[in-house]
Amino acid sequence: MQPAELQRLVQIIVEEVAAATAIPARCSCHALLFECCPDRLSGILGAGATRLGMHASGGPAGTVASMIDHTLLKPDASQTEIETICREAAEFHFATVCVNPTWVALCAERLRGTGVLVTSVVGFPLGATTPDVKQYETRRAIFDGAREIDMVINVGALKSGDLRLVERDIDAVASACRDGGAISKVIIEAAYLTDDEKVTACTLSKAAGADFVKTSTGFGPGGATVADVALMRRTVGDGMGVKAAGGVRDLAGLQAMVAAGATRVGASAGVRIVQESRGQQPTAASKGY
Repeated sequence: MQPAELQRLVQIIVEEVAAATAIPARCSCHALLFECCPDRLSGILGAGATRLGMHASGGPAGTVASMIDHTLLKPDASQTEIETICREAAEFHFATVCVNPTWVALCAERLRGTGVLVTSVVGFPLGATTPDVKQYETRRAIFDGAREIDMVINVGALKSGDLRLVERDIDAVASACRDGGAISKVIIEAAYLTDDEKVTACTLSKAAGADFVKTSTGFGPGGATVADVALMRRTVGDGMGVKAAGGVRDLAGLQAMVAAGATRVGASAGVRIVQESRGQQPTAASKGY
């Protein structure tokens, strides 16, 4: 990260992230919350190998399934298809189903008592709505039954260097998730960003108190890559989740993402992946939407 970017991050974090009440320990170099210190984050980047010790191979099939958000976000998805992924999620014990907001209440109803949660998307897929609108979307999705929220950052603001707006954008959703007892995931849409911008987006997400950073919407010019997942993991350290999404279609792809540092994977081919982990031949209907 360039010195000028670090300085802008310092200003943002000082003004909008450092809490006014019960402030915890601060670093002596910048008087910031220790977890947000730019020098510390630079050290994490330099270390290069920090990741959570989770493996997608060698364990039971349930371990693989529990890392997957079983995803159906295509605009023409029918109710029948949504109900199908709910049945699959209950059968294979995925972490969540990930659906557009209009389907949240239905999925919450179908999955009640199964242990499978519902993820909804916010500001999807462009990220170009305003922070207050994203916050309302978040609250409504939680009201309807979502327990995890995947929000898209304002990519244009980040590319323009308006880091204050990006931080407000993320915080609007992360704070609503905290209020509603939901997990927040920040989609940085890495395919549009330089490596420095990816680091900045992840740093702002961590500073705003988000729970995960996520690679992609699946609707951009590219999906998850091993290099991006590794960079994101190095940036956020082991205190946040990293979700790889977009183009993970088989067990080998999931294993590569986990080896790079992912702790959650978004995939429409979740059934196929679990079947492969069990040594089964994937069925024709399990290859993803």
